[in-house]
Amino acid sequence: MTKRDGIASDPLLTQAAATPQDELVAGLSGTPEPIPPQALLAQVLDRANLRRVLKQVRQNKGAPGLDGMTVEALPDYLRHHWPEIREQLEVGCYCPQPVKRVEIEKADGKKRPLGIPTVLDRFIQQAIAQVVSAQWEPHFNTHSYGFRPKRSAHQAVRAVQANIQAGFNWVVDMDLQAFLDAAS
Repeated sequence: MTKRDGIASDPLLTQAAATPQDELVAGLSGTPEPIPPQALLAQVLDRANLRRVLKQVRQNKGAPGLDGMTVEALPDYLRHHWPEIREQLEVGCYCPQPVKRVEIEKADGKKRPLGIPTVLDRFIQQAIAQVVSAQWEPHFNTHSYGFRPKRSAHQAVRAVQANIQAGFNWVVDMDLQAFLDAAS
């Protein structure tokens, strides 16, 4: 970003060339300490975490996956099958089910592919995500708004508006259309 006259002042050039204060260089202090996999799994399988997960999955609702199980049926299923599922997770032999593929129509008439995991797999994914997010979220860039808890597009727009009012007028726009759709 530059000031309105198109020329960055020397302090701004120095600041731009330096490592941003809110971004960490790999290996420096401030990065999360490694947690042994068994400790992470214990956090994932912690009863309090699983209660929060069940509440979140039920709030999110969503369509059934290939197995046809609904969100409403999940609590009863877990009551009967959780000990064996937990054991599979602990020994590392849990195998997620195939993802149901559907296509969503976009405004321009094109279709966007969407994968719908089973409700049980969403439950397990959410349990993992809550633990990983709690560990890593504090270390992400403060100016990043996409797909982050308690962040929104509205906040991103307000941040851009504040930068414009501060006199910055350069924007870098990158189109990553279908980037994640490509097979690696």
